[in-house]
Amino acid sequence: MTPVPHPEHGVENLCAAGTELYARALREGYVLGVDAEDAPCLVDFGLLHPAVTDPDRLEPVAPAVALHRMLRITEERIADERRREARLAEVFEPLLRIDGRRTGADDSSMISVLSGLDLISRVIGQTMAAASELLAIQPNTSDRHARTPPTVLVEAFDRDQALLDRGGRIRTLYQHTQRHAPGVVARYERLRGDVEARSLDEVTERLIIVDRTVAFIPANKDRTLALEVRHPALISFFVTAFDRLWRLATPMYPEAVQPPSPDGITPRQRAIAALLVEGHTDAVIADRLGMNIRTARVHIAKLAATLGSESRAQLGYLIGQSGILGQEDPTE
Repeated sequence: MTPVPHPEHGVENLCAAGTELYARALREGYVLGVDAEDAPCLVDFGLLHPAVTDPDRLEPVAPAVALHRMLRITEERIADERRREARLAEVFEPLLRIDGRRTGADDSSMISVLSGLDLISRVIGQTMAAASELLAIQPNTSDRHARTPPTVLVEAFDRDQALLDRGGRIRTLYQHTQRHAPGVVARYERLRGDVEARSLDEVTERLIIVDRTVAFIPANKDRTLALEVRHPALISFFVTAFDRLWRLATPMYPEAVQPPSPDGITPRQRAIAALLVEGHTDAVIADRLGMNIRTARVHIAKLAATLGSESRAQLGYLIGQSGILGQEDPTE
Protein backbone atom coordinates (compact mmCIF):
# COMPACT_ATOMS: atom_id res chain seq x y z
CA MET A 1 0.00 0.00 0.00
CA THR A 2 1.32 3.43 -0.95
CA PRO A 3 1.87 5.58 2.20
CA VAL A 4 -0.30 8.66 2.51
CA PRO A 5 1.86 11.77 1.98
CA HIS A 6 2.19 14.10 4.93
CA PRO A 7 -0.12 17.10 4.45
CA GLU A 8 1.53 20.48 4.05
CA HIS A 9 0.87 22.91 6.89
CA GLY A 10 2.45 25.73 8.84
CA VAL A 11 3.82 25.45 12.34
CA GLU A 12 0.81 27.40 13.60
CA ASN A 13 -1.35 24.47 12.41
CA LEU A 14 0.86 21.74 13.82
CA CYS A 15 -0.67 18.38 12.87
CA ALA A 16 -1.99 15.97 15.49
CA ALA A 17 0.79 13.43 14.79
CA GLY A 18 3.46 16.13 15.15
CA THR A 19 1.96 17.53 18.37
CA GLU A 20 1.76 14.06 19.94
CA LEU A 21 5.32 13.11 18.94
CA TYR A 22 6.80 16.45 20.07
CA ALA A 23 5.05 16.11 23.45
CA ARG A 24 6.48 12.58 23.83
CA ALA A 25 9.97 13.81 22.93
CA LEU A 26 9.70 16.49 25.63
CA ARG A 27 8.64 13.92 28.24
CA GLU A 28 11.23 11.27 27.31
CA GLY A 29 14.09 13.51 26.15
CA TYR A 30 14.29 12.08 22.63
CA VAL A 31 12.60 9.98 19.96
CA LEU A 32 14.08 7.74 17.28
CA GLY A 33 14.36 9.01 13.74
CA VAL A 34 12.01 6.28 12.48
CA ASP A 35 9.34 7.55 14.88
CA ALA A 36 9.31 10.89 13.07
CA GLU A 37 8.63 9.45 9.61
CA ASP A 38 4.91 10.11 10.03
CA ALA A 39 5.56 13.67 11.21
CA PRO A 40 8.48 15.05 9.14
CA CYS A 41 7.19 18.55 9.86
CA LEU A 42 8.88 18.50 13.29
CA VAL A 43 12.36 18.35 11.72
CA ASP A 44 11.39 20.84 9.00
CA PHE A 45 10.20 23.32 11.62
CA GLY A 46 13.29 22.81 13.80
CA LEU A 47 11.31 21.36 16.74
CA LEU A 48 13.35 18.14 16.62
CA HIS A 49 17.01 17.90 15.66
CA PRO A 50 19.54 15.04 15.43
CA ALA A 51 21.56 14.46 18.58
CA VAL A 52 25.21 15.50 18.25
CA THR A 53 26.39 12.11 19.57
CA ASP A 54 23.80 9.93 17.78
CA PRO A 55 22.20 11.22 14.52
CA ASP A 56 19.62 8.38 14.69
CA ARG A 57 18.09 10.02 17.77
CA LEU A 58 16.05 13.21 17.54
CA GLU A 59 16.09 15.57 20.52
CA PRO A 60 13.44 18.23 21.16
CA VAL A 61 14.16 21.92 21.25
CA ALA A 62 12.74 23.46 24.42
CA PRO A 63 9.27 24.90 23.63
CA ALA A 64 10.27 28.34 24.94
CA VAL A 65 13.33 28.39 22.65
CA ALA A 66 11.35 27.09 19.67
CA LEU A 67 8.54 29.56 20.28
CA HIS A 68 11.02 32.46 20.50
CA ARG A 69 12.60 31.49 17.17
CA MET A 70 9.24 31.27 15.41
CA LEU A 71 8.12 34.61 16.81
CA ARG A 72 11.38 36.15 15.63
CA ILE A 73 10.47 35.09 12.08
CA THR A 74 7.06 36.70 12.35
CA GLU A 75 8.60 40.05 13.34
CA GLU A 76 9.74 40.44 9.74
CA ARG A 77 6.15 40.21 8.55
CA ILE A 78 4.21 41.78 11.42
CA ALA A 79 1.49 43.34 9.27
CA ASP A 80 0.59 40.02 7.58
CA GLU A 81 1.32 37.62 10.43
CA ARG A 82 -0.72 38.82 13.43
CA ARG A 83 -3.16 35.91 13.26
CA ARG A 84 -0.28 33.44 12.83
CA GLU A 85 1.44 34.80 15.93
CA ALA A 86 -1.70 34.30 18.02
CA ARG A 87 -2.04 30.74 16.71
CA LEU A 88 1.61 29.99 17.57
CA ALA A 89 1.08 31.02 21.17
CA GLU A 90 -2.05 28.86 21.31
CA VAL A 91 -0.21 25.79 19.94
CA PHE A 92 2.71 26.09 22.34
CA GLU A 93 0.76 27.08 25.46
CA PRO A 94 -0.07 23.47 26.52
CA LEU A 95 3.44 22.31 25.57
CA LEU A 96 5.01 24.90 27.88
CA ARG A 97 3.24 23.25 30.83
CA ILE A 98 5.05 19.97 30.17
CA ASP A 99 7.98 19.23 32.46
CA GLY A 100 10.88 20.09 30.14
CA ARG A 101 13.75 19.15 32.44
CA ARG A 102 14.86 16.50 29.95
CA THR A 103 15.56 19.11 27.25
CA GLY A 104 18.89 19.92 28.89
CA ALA A 105 20.46 22.73 30.90
CA ASP A 106 19.41 26.34 30.44
CA ASP A 107 22.53 27.09 28.39
CA SER A 108 21.86 24.25 25.91
CA SER A 109 20.37 26.77 23.50
CA MET A 110 23.88 28.23 23.10
CA ILE A 111 24.61 25.31 20.73
CA SER A 112 21.80 24.19 18.42
CA VAL A 113 21.76 21.54 15.69
CA LEU A 114 20.24 22.65 12.37
CA SER A 115 19.14 19.89 9.98
CA GLY A 116 18.70 20.40 6.24
CA LEU A 117 20.14 22.93 3.79
CA ASP A 118 16.91 24.95 3.66
CA LEU A 119 16.73 25.38 7.45
CA ILE A 120 20.45 26.17 7.70
CA SER A 121 20.17 28.83 4.97
CA ARG A 122 17.02 30.28 6.52
CA VAL A 123 18.52 30.60 10.02
CA ILE A 124 21.74 32.16 8.66
CA GLY A 125 19.61 34.62 6.69
CA GLN A 126 17.57 35.54 9.77
CA THR A 127 20.75 36.04 11.81
CA MET A 128 22.24 38.30 9.13
CA ALA A 129 19.05 40.35 8.65
CA ALA A 130 20.36 43.21 10.81
CA ALA A 131 24.05 42.24 11.03
CA SER A 132 26.94 44.64 10.50
CA GLU A 133 29.89 42.21 10.14
CA LEU A 134 30.48 38.83 8.54
CA LEU A 135 33.66 36.78 8.93
CA ALA A 136 33.84 33.59 6.87
CA ILE A 137 36.23 30.77 6.04
CA GLN A 138 35.48 28.94 2.80
CA PRO A 139 37.57 25.84 2.00
CA ASN A 140 37.57 24.34 -1.50
CA THR A 141 34.13 25.50 -2.68
CA SER A 142 33.95 23.92 -6.15
CA ASP A 143 32.02 20.82 -5.05
CA ARG A 144 29.78 22.84 -2.74
CA HIS A 145 28.84 25.27 -5.51
CA ALA A 146 28.11 22.35 -7.85
CA ARG A 147 25.71 20.80 -5.28
CA THR A 148 24.10 24.04 -4.11
CA PRO A 149 20.89 25.09 -5.92
CA PRO A 150 21.33 28.37 -7.88
CA THR A 151 18.53 30.00 -5.89
CA VAL A 152 20.45 29.42 -2.64
CA LEU A 153 23.60 31.01 -4.11
CA VAL A 154 21.57 34.02 -5.28
CA GLU A 155 19.97 34.39 -1.83
CA ALA A 156 23.42 34.24 -0.18
CA PHE A 157 24.77 36.92 -2.52
CA ASP A 158 21.73 39.15 -1.96
CA ARG A 159 21.99 38.98 1.84
CA ASP A 160 25.73 39.72 1.68
CA GLN A 161 25.10 42.74 -0.53
CA ALA A 162 22.31 43.89 1.80
CA LEU A 163 24.78 43.78 4.72
CA LEU A 164 27.26 45.89 2.72
CA ASP A 165 24.51 48.33 1.74
CA ARG A 166 23.84 48.90 5.47
CA GLY A 167 27.47 49.95 5.90
CA GLY A 168 28.65 46.56 7.16
CA ARG A 169 31.89 44.73 6.38
CA ILE A 170 32.71 41.26 5.06
CA ARG A 171 36.03 39.42 5.42
CA THR A 172 36.46 35.98 3.79
CA LEU A 173 39.31 33.48 3.76
CA TYR A 174 39.68 31.02 0.87
CA GLN A 175 42.14 28.33 -0.14
CA HIS A 176 44.66 29.49 -2.76
CA THR A 177 43.09 27.08 -5.26
CA GLN A 178 39.88 29.17 -5.21
CA ARG A 179 41.52 32.46 -6.26
CA HIS A 180 40.48 32.01 -9.89
CA ALA A 181 37.37 29.84 -9.43
CA PRO A 182 34.58 31.26 -11.67
CA GLY A 183 32.06 31.50 -8.82
CA VAL A 184 34.49 33.31 -6.54
CA VAL A 185 35.67 35.70 -9.27
CA ALA A 186 32.07 36.52 -10.23
CA ARG A 187 31.18 37.20 -6.60
CA TYR A 188 33.84 39.87 -6.15
CA GLU A 189 33.14 41.42 -9.52
CA ARG A 190 29.57 42.10 -8.34
CA LEU A 191 29.84 42.84 -4.61
CA ARG A 192 30.04 46.53 -3.72
CA GLY A 193 31.09 47.86 -0.32
CA ASP A 194 33.57 47.15 2.47
CA VAL A 195 34.50 43.63 1.37
CA GLU A 196 37.90 41.91 1.42
CA ALA A 197 39.15 38.40 0.68
CA ARG A 198 42.45 36.65 1.37
CA SER A 199 43.75 33.15 0.71
CA LEU A 200 45.95 30.49 2.31
CA ASP A 201 47.31 27.13 1.19
CA GLU A 202 45.27 25.44 3.94
CA VAL A 203 42.23 26.66 5.84
CA THR A 204 39.87 25.15 8.41
CA GLU A 205 36.43 23.70 7.66
CA ARG A 206 33.70 26.16 6.75
CA LEU A 207 33.07 28.83 9.38
CA ILE A 208 30.62 31.74 9.43
CA ILE A 209 30.73 34.33 12.22
CA VAL A 210 28.04 37.02 12.39
CA ASP A 211 28.67 40.17 14.47
CA ARG A 212 31.13 38.17 16.62
CA THR A 213 28.15 36.80 18.57
CA VAL A 214 26.88 33.85 16.48
CA ALA A 215 28.82 31.21 14.52
CA PHE A 216 27.81 28.42 12.16
CA ILE A 217 29.98 25.34 11.53
CA PRO A 218 29.29 22.05 9.68
CA ALA A 219 28.21 19.09 11.82
CA ASN A 220 28.73 16.40 9.16
CA LYS A 221 30.78 15.88 6.02
CA ASP A 222 28.12 16.81 3.43
CA ARG A 223 27.09 19.91 5.46
CA THR A 224 23.42 18.93 5.70
CA LEU A 225 23.81 19.35 9.47
CA ALA A 226 25.19 22.49 11.08
CA LEU A 227 25.80 23.80 14.58
CA GLU A 228 24.53 27.25 15.51
CA VAL A 229 26.92 28.42 18.25
CA ARG A 230 26.22 31.31 20.61
CA HIS A 231 28.50 30.37 23.52
CA PRO A 232 30.74 33.43 24.22
CA ALA A 233 33.87 31.34 24.92
CA LEU A 234 33.55 29.41 21.65
CA ILE A 235 32.79 32.57 19.67
CA SER A 236 35.91 34.20 21.13
CA PHE A 237 37.96 31.15 20.11
CA PHE A 238 36.59 31.22 16.54
CA VAL A 239 37.22 34.96 16.15
CA THR A 240 40.80 34.66 17.46
CA ALA A 241 41.50 31.76 15.07
CA PHE A 242 40.07 33.75 12.16
CA ASP A 243 42.07 36.88 12.99
CA ARG A 244 45.34 34.93 13.19
CA LEU A 245 44.72 33.17 9.88
CA TRP A 246 43.74 36.50 8.32
CA ARG A 247 47.09 38.06 9.25
CA LEU A 248 48.93 35.10 7.66
CA ALA A 249 46.87 35.11 4.46
CA THR A 250 47.70 36.64 1.07
CA PRO A 251 45.47 39.54 -0.09
CA MET A 252 43.17 38.37 -2.85
CA TYR A 253 40.54 41.10 -3.18
CA PRO A 254 40.45 44.02 -3.78
CA GLU A 255 44.12 43.64 -4.74
CA ALA A 256 45.67 40.27 -5.45
CA VAL A 257 49.32 40.05 -4.46
CA GLN A 258 51.58 37.78 -6.50
CA PRO A 259 54.60 37.00 -4.31
CA PRO A 260 57.97 36.46 -5.98
CA SER A 261 59.44 32.99 -6.37
CA PRO A 262 62.88 32.91 -4.72
CA ASP A 263 65.27 30.40 -6.26
CA GLY A 264 62.58 29.32 -8.72
CA ILE A 265 60.45 27.79 -5.94
CA THR A 266 56.87 29.07 -5.93
CA PRO A 267 54.88 29.54 -2.70
CA ARG A 268 52.67 26.60 -3.75
CA GLN A 269 55.72 24.37 -4.19
CA ARG A 270 57.00 25.42 -0.76
CA ALA A 271 53.68 24.37 0.77
CA ILE A 272 53.96 21.01 -1.00
CA ALA A 273 57.58 20.66 0.11
CA ALA A 274 56.57 21.10 3.75
CA LEU A 275 53.99 18.31 3.44
CA LEU A 276 56.45 16.05 1.59
CA VAL A 277 58.97 16.40 4.42
CA GLU A 278 56.21 15.37 6.86
CA GLY A 279 55.85 12.13 4.87
CA HIS A 280 52.41 12.66 3.34
CA THR A 281 51.28 10.84 0.19
CA ASP A 282 50.36 12.63 -3.03
CA ALA A 283 46.66 12.06 -2.29
CA VAL A 284 46.88 13.61 1.17
CA ILE A 285 48.86 16.59 -0.16
CA ALA A 286 46.26 17.20 -2.86
CA ASP A 287 43.41 17.03 -0.34
CA ARG A 288 45.15 19.31 2.18
CA LEU A 289 45.86 21.96 -0.46
CA GLY A 290 42.51 21.73 -2.25
CA MET A 291 43.78 20.50 -5.64
CA ASN A 292 43.39 17.31 -7.65
CA ILE A 293 46.08 14.67 -7.37
CA ARG A 294 47.27 15.17 -10.98
CA THR A 295 47.99 18.87 -10.30
CA ALA A 296 49.78 17.96 -7.07
CA ARG A 297 52.04 15.52 -8.92
CA VAL A 298 52.86 18.13 -11.58
CA HIS A 299 54.01 20.52 -8.83
CA ILE A 300 56.02 17.75 -7.16
CA ALA A 301 57.72 16.93 -10.48
CA LYS A 302 58.61 20.60 -11.05
CA LEU A 303 59.95 20.85 -7.49
CA ALA A 304 62.07 17.74 -8.03
CA ALA A 305 63.41 19.13 -11.32
CA THR A 306 64.29 22.48 -9.73
CA LEU A 307 66.19 20.80 -6.87
CA GLY A 308 67.79 18.15 -9.13
CA SER A 309 66.17 15.19 -7.37
CA GLU A 310 66.07 11.75 -8.97
CA SER A 311 63.93 9.95 -6.35
CA ARG A 312 61.31 10.61 -3.69
CA ALA A 313 63.75 9.89 -0.87
CA GLN A 314 66.38 12.18 -2.38
CA LEU A 315 63.76 14.91 -2.83
CA GLY A 316 63.02 14.97 0.90
CA TYR A 317 66.75 15.24 1.65
CA LEU A 318 67.27 18.04 -0.91
CA ILE A 319 64.30 19.98 0.46
CA GLY A 320 65.90 19.91 3.90
CA GLN A 321 69.30 20.94 2.54
CA SER A 322 67.91 23.74 0.32
CA GLY A 323 66.60 25.83 3.22
CA ILE A 324 63.43 26.73 1.31
CA LEU A 325 61.23 25.83 4.28
CA GLY A 326 63.07 28.31 6.46
CA GLN A 327 62.61 31.24 4.08
CA GLU A 328 60.29 33.98 5.21
CA ASP A 329 57.10 34.52 3.27
CA PRO A 330 57.73 37.59 1.09
CA THR A 331 54.11 38.69 1.59
CA GLU A 332 54.48 39.13 5.36
